[in-house]
Parts: sequence; C-alpha cells; structure tokens
Amino acid sequence: MPISPDRPWWKTGVIYHIYVRSFADSNGDGIGDLPGLIGRLDHFGEDGLAVDAIWLSPIFPSPDTDFGYDIADYCAIDPRYGSLADLDRLIQEAGRRGIRVLLDLAINHTSSRHPWFLESRSAASNPKRDWYVWRPARNGRPPNNWQSVFGGRAWTWDAATRQYYHHLFLPEQPDLNWRNPEVRRALMDVVRFWLDRGVHGFRLDVFNAWYEHPEYPDNPPRLGLRAFDRQAHIHDIDQPEMFEALAELRTILDSHPECMAVGELFGEDPYHAAHYCGDDKLHMVFNFEFTRSPWKPAALLRRVLRWEDALGDSGWPCYVLGNHDLSRIVSRVGRGDPDAHAKLGAALLLTLRGTPFIYYGEEIGMADIRLSRDQILDPPGRRYWPFYEGRDGCRSPMQWDGSTNAGFSTGKPWLPLHPGHPHRNVHCQSRDPASPYSFYRSLLRLRRNSPALLRGDFHPLTIHPRGGLAYLRRAAGEQALIVFNFSNRELGLTFDEPLPEATWRQVLSSASNPSARVLEDRVCLGPLEAAIFLRA
Repeated sequence: MPISPDRPWWKTGVIYHIYVRSFADSNGDGIGDLPGLIGRLDHFGEDGLAVDAIWLSPIFPSPDTDFGYDIADYCAIDPRYGSLADLDRLIQEAGRRGIRVLLDLAINHTSSRHPWFLESRSAASNPKRDWYVWRPARNGRPPNNWQSVFGGRAWTWDAATRQYYHHLFLPEQPDLNWRNPEVRRALMDVVRFWLDRGVHGFRLDVFNAWYEHPEYPDNPPRLGLRAFDRQAHIHDIDQPEMFEALAELRTILDSHPECMAVGELFGEDPYHAAHYCGDDKLHMVFNFEFTRSPWKPAALLRRVLRWEDALGDSGWPCYVLGNHDLSRIVSRVGRGDPDAHAKLGAALLLTLRGTPFIYYGEEIGMADIRLSRDQILDPPGRRYWPFYEGRDGCRSPMQWDGSTNAGFSTGKPWLPLHPGHPHRNVHCQSRDPASPYSFYRSLLRLRRNSPALLRGDFHPLTIHPRGGLAYLRRAAGEQALIVFNFSNRELGLTFDEPLPEATWRQVLSSASNPSARVLEDRVCLGPLEAAIFLRA
C-alpha cells in the first residue's frame, strides 16, 4: 500500500491481532510460538487475508501469572515462543509480504520476578526502591482504599521491608513508579530497543494508568458490582503527567519511519479516549463500544456517531469486535446463524471510517470455548467463578484444519480446542465461497482498492434505524453505499434523506444468494444480509 504524508499506512491499513500462545505451535509443546507463526504468514499475504500489520500479544519472558502481561524482561523473548533471532526472522519474512509487526507493551507494571522489582524489594535502601510504588501503612492498614482490577486491595504488605507496594492488577504485577525519571528513561529505552530492531509500533496496555496521584488519596465511591467498580478512579489513573510522557513517546515513534502506537484505555467514554489522541499523543486509542453494545442498528450507529463526534478532526477512529480479554463476537450475538453474524460484523468493522483490528479466528467465525471450573486458568476467572468464567474462552487455539488438534500443534494444546473445529476451520472455509473466511478475503480486497472505503467520510442515511442500517462513504471519484439487515426477515430499508440519484453497482453481499438491490426510495435486503454498492 503506497504511503503518503497525509495518509499513513495505519490510517488505510488493517491490523490483525494474534494471541501468539494460541496461534501456531512449531515444536509440539502445545504452546504457539514465533516459528509456528512464521510458518503461517501466508495466511496474511496477498493470497490470504492481505492485511497490513500483525499485532502480537506479549512474547517477553514471563512467569505467566497473567499470561505474558507480567513481564520479567523487556528486551528478550520468552524461550517458549522462540528467540530474538526468531523475531528478527519474523520481521524480515513479514516484511517480504508487505506486513508490519507490532508488539504488545505492558509498561504500567512488571512481573514481581523482574530483576528491577527483586532489587526494589530487597531493602528499603536499595537504589531501585523508588522504581516501584511503595508506601507506609496508614494506621496499621493499607495506604488508601484503592482496589485491584482482579479483586482485593491494590496494596500488598511486604513484611521484610515493612511497607506496602501498589499493584493495579495481581500482587505479582507491581506497578512501576513513572514519577521516577530513571524509570521513565529505562522504559523509553525499551521502546527504542524494539523500534531499532525493526518493529513498527506497539499496542500499549492500560496506558492511562502509568501515573498515580502523588499524595495517594482515597478514591470516592460510586455504584458498581465489584469492589473495583464501586470507586471513581480519579486518583489511580488519568493523571496530568500522562501527557508529557506520551509526548516523549510520540517523539521517539516519529523518529522511526512508519511507526505508531495504539492505546488500551481504562474507561469507556469516547471523549475520554479522544483526549489522548493527536500529533503529540497517541496515534489511536481503542474503541471497545461494539463489544458492549446490543447487536442492533440503532445502538451501533449511536456508538459510531459518538466516536466520530468525540474525535473530530484531531483523532482517528479504530474499531474492534473482540480481543484476548473479551467474548468473541459470534458467541455474543451469533445465535441461530453464526456465519451470517460473523459476516455482518466483518462488513461493519471493515467499512467504517477508521482502522479495523481483526482478532484471530474472527475470519472463520470462531466461538468461545466453555470450560469447567477445574479447567479455568485465567486469574479473574478462578476468583469470580461462576459469576465470571474469565478470559480463557476467547483464547482457544486457532482452527486451521479438521485434524485432531486443528493443525495448531502435534502435542496437547495448552487450552482445549472448540469442539466445532472439524467443520469450522481455515482449510474448509477457504474452499467455500459462501464462508465467513471467503467473505473476509473479498471484503478486505474491496476495501484496499476502494478510495471511498479507505479515505471517504462517514455519512449516515438512517438516523433512527430499526431493522437495518445504511451509510455512505464518500471520497473524490467514488461513493460507497453500505447497507445492513440485522433482522431474520426480508427488509425494505428506507432512508431519512434521499439517496443521491445514480446507478449503484453491487460489488459484494454477505448472502449466498444476494437479495440486496437499490430502488428509488429504499434498499431491499434479505435476512441478515449486508451489501456494498459503488458509484463513480
């Protein structure tokens, strides 16, 4: 894809999210690895999905208390996934196919086994003591009322040095002290290390939690179910020092051609997210609203319009249907006809203005696995079962073919496979022109070659939609009309304003036997059908 100063690759590209542990295992130990991923790169190339970048879940050395998000060494590769040489080869082989590589960087906290924390914990006088957030007891109790996301207090008592340390997540994930200039320098050096090695950018884990209020006051109460949700988090996240740190990070990224960063935000408000986007901030912040929205056109449109309004001219939208922390789209909304809903999701994700992120397996309509209590590995799942089953369900091994282990591994996979993998896999669907995989391939190619879908504005045609949704994408030389029927019956979709008079050419439909057609005053659609029309 050609790069231009006003339209960098991350604005026109599609990014594929790989949970490395579950993608492809090369050595039979049941855990996905970098050599396995290299062996599957053609899945993303011109003869496959033709995406522009792959984002890898954390591959750094880790005790796996939180499956890679507890990092023990920022500048190495966990031997279970391979080596630095394997990553270099991945970057090279991906580059030959026009694919960039992004890493997942969790720099709010480390593992409790990181050498920095081992030194910090060794003595109150250790030079690295102030590299983490240590506080004395308050009247024999924790320093304040802050809660951990994963349950319990956000403070753990260290009997040897007689102080508490802060951890937004597990006790095995102590928070770094970003207020210490040495810590900030060390973390920025980590960013430089990977960029110099050829990485094209980062997904930043819970980036707006890097700083805490310097006086550590109590958070005020609010309504919520869990203890963490019963606090307004105004003192343990979103501190003003964030912006100076993000500006420094952006300067480093801008010094390397074509590099970018997308942030995972603590919080759900799009105006809050837009606050962190801009030329001296992050390139993008994830929008998770589709993952929490009713699968209804009015609700979905409302979320798109809020996001567009929040970002204005200074930000750039990005959308996801799911990720490694969230139930898969088909499991949330696909009852009755999972393939049709997988295609509707693809059409929505890949035709909106912004950068789409595809979670591995979405292209074949993978669903969550169900686990018994004894099978659950995820820490929140173990703590809150049966009210919450954790995140393991959306992390099952990739379904490549119908063999015993789905082509993922010759050994026993680290998580069970979905029982439907013999008929829902890449091999089967690549031979079926009506499959979700074939629809994704066609839609990705259409998007890549359409000025309207790549650069066009977003103009809704159904302001108060019911069963269906319609919008225009308009760019110089082309207009695209995208229409959806979210109902299980045929739909005549009328517009809140007249459609431009023109001859519309249907270029793609999600239906095996397309019914979509444009009439003078409406569009007709078959059940659960999405369609795209173009005009010059």
